[in-house]
Amino acid sequence: MFPLIPNRRNRPQNDLIFALSEEAQRRKAAGESIVNATLGSLMTDEGKLAVLETAAKAVHEVAREEWAAYAPISGSGPFLKAVVHDYFQNAPDLEAMSIAAATPGGTGALRHAVGNYLEPGQSLLTTGYFWGPYQTICDEQNMKLETFSMFAQDGTIDVSALDAKVTELLARQGRVLLFLNDPCQNPTGYSMTRAEWKAVVTCLLAHAEKGPITLLVDTAYYLYGSAADPRAFIEELRPLIGHVGLLFAWSASKSFTHYGLRVGALVAVVPDTKEREITAAALSYSCRGTWSNCNRGGLSAVTKLLSDSTLAKACDTERRSLKQVLTSRVNLFNSLARPKGLKYPRYEGGFFVTVFADDAMAHAQVMREKGVFVVPQKGALRVALCSVAEKDIPRLVDALG
Repeated sequence: MFPLIPNRRNRPQNDLIFALSEEAQRRKAAGESIVNATLGSLMTDEGKLAVLETAAKAVHEVAREEWAAYAPISGSGPFLKAVVHDYFQNAPDLEAMSIAAATPGGTGALRHAVGNYLEPGQSLLTTGYFWGPYQTICDEQNMKLETFSMFAQDGTIDVSALDAKVTELLARQGRVLLFLNDPCQNPTGYSMTRAEWKAVVTCLLAHAEKGPITLLVDTAYYLYGSAADPRAFIEELRPLIGHVGLLFAWSASKSFTHYGLRVGALVAVVPDTKEREITAAALSYSCRGTWSNCNRGGLSAVTKLLSDSTLAKACDTERRSLKQVLTSRVNLFNSLARPKGLKYPRYEGGFFVTVFADDAMAHAQVMREKGVFVVPQKGALRVALCSVAEKDIPRLVDALG
């Protein structure tokens, strides 16, 4: 008899994004001219992985004993303090009421949120366009995922649809956990305005007395947005404090261009001291029961990058240079795609853009036959502009059309 439990017997063997990227790489190695707009890693125009030199140096300078030793279960104190400060450097009151737990990348933070803020069998709520592993995270914990229509007719966030879905979930399951990936949402590239954040906050507060509501802001790409101050939107979330749970998924993967280092954190803003202690204990327990602890060497390197002002400024300078490369691609894409009639959300920066398509699977297949790879989703094609050289963008746009 086959011992694997029934609901684990039909899992896909490979992630779609990685499978497509592997095919693109095989065909390129065989001599084909390929444009690979699938994998979400920032590449140079020369086709090499873009890496912050200061971050790479900090990683290599970590002592071997630090790499070899266990890390504290929730992460080292200096790391947790540095991550919290990274968000709230301009808001010391919020910093004082926040705690964090180290996780293997931002994905670990998302996992902890689902496991600690929903009951078994309940549903996570997110936007209609979302990063596919949100579903995987829910499946792995026997949770469900439900969505609300992301965009209203005017192209802004559909707060009315959000309101209706929050009402429905509160009535059905008594609580809501909402994931919003912003700014530079994966997969659409959309960044909410502060007015849109105000509207979302107003919506959530209107339901706050009906049951526990928790908002998680997935900030994986927040340092690549068009806003002069990438943390400015946090001010709009202040009214939630004490009424709606507030979480942030923090990741070093994109911020410090070290995707394989797997350093992340879940940050929780909890104003009540006792509740803050309970939350910290719950997250620590989850760490022990999933990955036990994180990469100590990685935590040490990232702590130094966040805490040493000289290194932090150097990273900021290098990141701005990479961001300029990305922004140049975004501007070129917009200049070519709009006249061609491609339909997609407002796109001002970030790793991805999503082009709406009626038959996305068929469209993506035709593009693959031309040597241009994108990721098909329901009603759309996800384009990882982060990995496309500027010279290849005209070819990409032509294939999308």
